[in-house]
Amino acid sequence: MGGGAKKIPYPKYVWSPSGGWYAQPANWKTNTAIATAAIFGICVVAWKWSAEREQWARRPQPGEWYPSRHWSRQLIEWDKEDKLKAEQERAKSEASNATASKGE
Repeated sequence: MGGGAKKIPYPKYVWSPSGGWYAQPANWKTNTAIATAAIFGICVVAWKWSAEREQWARRPQPGEWYPSRHWSRQLIEWDKEDKLKAEQERAKSEASNATASKGE
């Protein structure tokens, strides 16, 4: 009562990108480091390219926080403009307060 069919033939040596059956190549650490560095480099280039081309349809409110405030050129320039405008207004109000206190 053997039952069933014959065993399915399979190749004794299998090549695949992942290494085949029970693969443990001698240089797996080096290959992993190279692949990790390549993927990281591609991600850095893609991130930089995306950040340089990012465009905002509207200026966010001063209190709104977006992670891209740290790398979006447009948002960085807007934040610098807002900061400069706030400093100028503060200096103007201090000057007007100083002249008002002199007049008293």
